[in-house]
Amino acid sequence: MNRDRLMVPPGSKISLKKDFDPADTEGYKNEEAALAKLQKGKERLAKYQDTLYAHDSYALLIIFQAIDAAGKDSTIKHVMSGVNPQGCQVFSFKAPSAEELDHDYLWRCSKALPERGRIGIFNRSYYEEVLVAQVHPEILAAQKLPPESKGKGIWKRRFEEINNFEKYLVNNGIVVVKFFLNVSKEEQKRRFLDRINRPEKNWKFDVGDVKERGFWNDYMNAYEDVFNHTSTDSAPWYIIPADNKWFTRLAVVDIICNTLKDLKLTYPTVSEAHRQELLKAKELLKNED
Repeated sequence: MNRDRLMVPPGSKISLKKDFDPADTEGYKNEEAALAKLQKGKERLAKYQDTLYAHDSYALLIIFQAIDAAGKDSTIKHVMSGVNPQGCQVFSFKAPSAEELDHDYLWRCSKALPERGRIGIFNRSYYEEVLVAQVHPEILAAQKLPPESKGKGIWKRRFEEINNFEKYLVNNGIVVVKFFLNVSKEEQKRRFLDRINRPEKNWKFDVGDVKERGFWNDYMNAYEDVFNHTSTDSAPWYIIPADNKWFTRLAVVDIICNTLKDLKLTYPTVSEAHRQELLKAKELLKNED
């Protein structure tokens, strides 16, 4: 898979409508055609994760952003189904708590960053602070910011802060990969209706999600603003077609695997002294009664 086709080129100006097709499947005609490759991708990911954990120098931070019903939860579930739970952690960021509002907007995500050797997944992230807060000004107004921090230029400043934050993470061994699951408005409607019509899915539906559809264009403009300002060489954005969930999962696992492959990680080698200790231990075990 050509991940460059799905990446927002750093420094470019993209249009979601013109440049990225939510229904794109890169030539795969159906789910069956991609299933075998998806399984191999999950097996590759398990091996790369094991090496990442053993190497203990890098961490991988995966950020998922999307409109409601784009498939973030199911993508995380399927893509990460083969990894060792000890080496992976998932955090979902919803509306901030009173404690979180008493801190800067990066605080709650900063304290959830993955340790070296681990994969950390953010289901939504600090990007909500330049997306939802941009679409709904009342959210920004409710934040406990000094007046001079809420004025003109706040979004440009936050983009710079986020870029600097991610550059800092990368410089300290935390590799950042960012996915936007790009679902069409028509497909979102179909999935909403499916949740309403199927009793076992009713719990996944919130009436507020329909109200948010009224802000669709505002959200698309906000997302484009984010991509055009925060897709960097250090932490690029990938726009993943999300109308076909099977292709979404295939694209995500492929990009994660290739990102880890680029690190060229190997299992740690032991010193000669340690190797001699291993040989002694081997002899002791062999000679046990």
